[in-house]
Amino acid sequence: MGGTWLSERELALVDGAEKLNLDLPIPTQIVSNGEYLPPSQSGIQKKVEALTVEMADKNAKHLNMSRRQYLQTSCGMATAFLAMNQIYGGGVFQVSEAEARDPEMMMERTARVEGQFIFDDQTHFLRDDFPHEAILGLGEFAAEHWNPKLKEEGLSLTRYKFENYIAELWYRSDTKMALLSGAPFDDPTWWLLHNDQIVAARDMVNDFAGTTRMLGHTVITPGQDGWMDEVDRAIEVLKPDSWKSYTIGDPLSPSKYPWRLDDEKLMYPFYEKAVKAYKNGGPKPTICVHKGLLPPDYEVSFKGVWQYATADDIPKAAQDWPEMNFVIYHSALRPFLELPDQAWNEFEESGGYIKWASDLAEIPEKYGVTNVYGEIGSTFANSAVAHPRFCAAFIGTLVKGLGADHVVWGSDTVWYGSPQWQIEAMRRLEVPEDMQKKYGLPALGGENSLTKQAIFGLNSARLYELGLNEAKNLPDMPSFSEDKIGQLAERFREEGGQPSNKRYGLIRTS
Repeated sequence: MGGTWLSERELALVDGAEKLNLDLPIPTQIVSNGEYLPPSQSGIQKKVEALTVEMADKNAKHLNMSRRQYLQTSCGMATAFLAMNQIYGGGVFQVSEAEARDPEMMMERTARVEGQFIFDDQTHFLRDDFPHEAILGLGEFAAEHWNPKLKEEGLSLTRYKFENYIAELWYRSDTKMALLSGAPFDDPTWWLLHNDQIVAARDMVNDFAGTTRMLGHTVITPGQDGWMDEVDRAIEVLKPDSWKSYTIGDPLSPSKYPWRLDDEKLMYPFYEKAVKAYKNGGPKPTICVHKGLLPPDYEVSFKGVWQYATADDIPKAAQDWPEMNFVIYHSALRPFLELPDQAWNEFEESGGYIKWASDLAEIPEKYGVTNVYGEIGSTFANSAVAHPRFCAAFIGTLVKGLGADHVVWGSDTVWYGSPQWQIEAMRRLEVPEDMQKKYGLPALGGENSLTKQAIFGLNSARLYELGLNEAKNLPDMPSFSEDKIGQLAERFREEGGQPSNKRYGLIRTS
């Protein structure tokens, strides 16, 4: 991503995530994609890191492996979850000590979950022809401080490009399908991918694979000149699978074009076009909307526009347009990255309320709608790392309010590297019994529970009319393991390919 998205003062406080030399299976501090200043590694996260290393050394010796080799195995992943449970307490992750030392047990577990249909509802990569040299600020910083090879590669930020996206998403994770997304800017030349490029990538991947591996967005910019002309062009030419936008207008700075979902004059003509296109054989009318996930100082840095990132414009739009589906990216979670303990304390002191996310979760019951969904890209990953019990509360709140059939999986790949650790975290996540009783939150179940299968892929399969009624591959198509991408992924593993455990982006230095 771009170094200029942080100020010079903020850049002095961060370093490249690839500098981390432990390569732990689960990050022990929050990694930023450049949209926000990551918090420092907390004292408790340092304890998790130290315990993971200590346990890994013992278990690796038991299995006659090096620590690095061990940490790349599923046993190493189990060790990281054991350390998190021990340090944070509460048994949020379902894991046993035997899993950390028994490769055969882990192979059996892998066999149990390999058929899961995992649809990643939010993925990104950076286009090669990005015109602004200023975005290479991160590359220059990285080359100087932690990765000199970037200079040899022309500071091309290859970690964020298409080739690595494919490898991290399908070679190094259990993801089966993905939705390729983008982001709008007031200046369209700053777009990470243009709408035509999203569609071209979608079609190229699917043609190559021989299966439907990728769906694609069209990004809309309500209020900007000609935005409805782009909607018409998309319907006629691009034929996107769904729509994407930011009610705050620009994700990185106060925009001239913030807007509300329930703006009858601005948005209702768009909804009408989307519904009409669907009735004429077009894509099911779904709009994915960025909410929440602002910088911790959003009241200052996004003064005048941060209110557009809350959930208060969703109910009326959902009521007035029952044929539209509203997928709320990040589930509107209010910023908590700098103060995860404070977020947890607020949850406890309020009797189970999470600012903005609870507002979203309460919409179906309060307003009688069934067309509102919560997506968990970035917010699940960061809360799992920053405060696992808060993470359990967050997911439990969404499932309780929206329903298990209205929460969808997303990882924000490729900004954070392979999403496999996030997949494993969700498979093992449980709302502890004390939280279930105290706050009336539901249990999430085991790795193959109906709730988790719904979140991982079945809900998106229903949204995008993929024809899945259970966790199976698409009808009348080759198995994902047999298509070209599946074959290449299998060859990658046969030739010794392992998870890299690398994170990309920025971490806070001490």
